[in-house]
Amino acid sequence: MDTETISPENLEERIVWYSIRGTYFFYLIGALYVVAPVIAWVMLFIMLIRYYHEGGSHPGLPRGHIPLALWIWIIGMLVMEISLIMGHINFDLGVGKIIKSSVGWAKGWALLAIFPLLGCLNIRSKLIYRAANHVCLHTLLLLPLFVGAWVVGLPQTLWVSPLKAVGGPGPEFFALNLYEIDPGSGTPRWRLFTPWAPALGFVANIFFIFALQDESRKWKIIGIVASIFMVLMSQSRLALIAIVMVWLIVRVIAFIRHPATPFIVGAATGIIGLISITLYELVNQFWQAFRAARAGSSRVREALGRIAVDRWQNEAPIWGHGIVERGPHLVEFMPIGSHHSWYGLLFVKGIVGFCALLIPMAFGMLQLIWWSGEMAIVRVGLGMMMLLFMYTFGENLEILAYLVWPALMIIGMAHRDILIASHAKLSKQSPPPEGEPTCPK
Repeated sequence: MDTETISPENLEERIVWYSIRGTYFFYLIGALYVVAPVIAWVMLFIMLIRYYHEGGSHPGLPRGHIPLALWIWIIGMLVMEISLIMGHINFDLGVGKIIKSSVGWAKGWALLAIFPLLGCLNIRSKLIYRAANHVCLHTLLLLPLFVGAWVVGLPQTLWVSPLKAVGGPGPEFFALNLYEIDPGSGTPRWRLFTPWAPALGFVANIFFIFALQDESRKWKIIGIVASIFMVLMSQSRLALIAIVMVWLIVRVIAFIRHPATPFIVGAATGIIGLISITLYELVNQFWQAFRAARAGSSRVREALGRIAVDRWQNEAPIWGHGIVERGPHLVEFMPIGSHHSWYGLLFVKGIVGFCALLIPMAFGMLQLIWWSGEMAIVRVGLGMMMLLFMYTFGENLEILAYLVWPALMIIGMAHRDILIASHAKLSKQSPPPEGEPTCPK
């Protein structure tokens, strides 16, 4: 089998293949933020057609079946829209803002349900891994341009695409940015095709895990090297931790159902108990160093969180405020609840929106953990879910859904294969229908 060459074999694969590989092209023309929602809704239409005519989206799935975890994601994201509408009604924001915010929902939160669902289509995971490695190759080829722009002193932002007229969180989503200077340290950072540097670290971690799965040694090396470069260039603290820890943790979790696991856990618990004080001090020192690395950023994030929680509790505990609001000078006028999905949800969508993300994420995580020892795709899906969870504490997921949609599709593929495996096991265990022979004649 030729592991060096992979090409799409059907319409769905062609859409995914060229959309991922065209990342830098779409970034150049300022269309990257627009492409993902278009892909999502167009492919959802294709999926519905498949179900109508063929009764299913993947040949291995039972006819008409969709994994329970994905149904929970769909319900959760629909609840997000209900919460959004209720928040607008409670604060008399008007029909115009409800429509505008609903369009934002369709380009953000809705994608967290649609792309995992699209993972049930007949798309090969290795195609996504290879397409991501193509983006990694493009990154390595373009690095001299991005670094050279800072060395020679070119403007940080070359241009902002006219496509910003379609609407988005800010002009940075449509800008061609060569580099940026961190205001705290005065050192350069790069965001490449993402709206800000930490988002690049997020994508780099996704690509790193994808690269580890590639069957080709050449493409694996390209993906790993480029992903590490992107993490370092982003100077994101969370990205540095994630690239070291996430895949290691996933590999450990994969042994959760191994017969020796209880004995290993028992021994580890005893050892941890003996060194607990030392371990606590080391963790505390690490946390203090983590905060001190970007003290200004940590201060702003913590203040944004305190404001969000206080106003949520006192003003809109159930449905939230409906829309994002700018914070005071104390937080440099950044949106309240930004840089943190949970605080942002409490402020904008209340406890209802908070649970609408928590429940699907918790259920999906537990199912992926339970099956992680049996299938490679499930381990990759678990890695993606762990990254999403980690980044809920540093980013607003719905804003970056347009960037991380390949990870969302892999999560859907993992749940798809779990359902296929479950159905296969049940078929083997079920007795034959009454009147049929138990063995061939």
